Amino acid sequence: MPLVKNERVKLTATWFNSVAAATVVTGAIAPVVAIVFGLPTSGAISAAAFALTAAVWLLLGIGLHIWARHILRRLQE
Repeated sequence: MPLVKNERVKLTATWFNSVAAATVVTGAIAPVVAIVFGLPTSGAISAAAFALTAAVWLLLGIGLHIWARHILRRLQE
């Protein structure tokens, strides 16, 4: 039965890692690309507020990735 449990653990870790990647892209990378290409934004914010928000999204994504790695510790031999 450990084989089935291991696959479930890997699936859960993969899901968390995918959410982590989507979080980083949505919250940190996409806004930077929008600014670089001069796309219209929903409102003007200061550079400090933008940097803080992007950093929070980046840290959230990193945290989710670390959680996914933590889940993989449940794998059995």
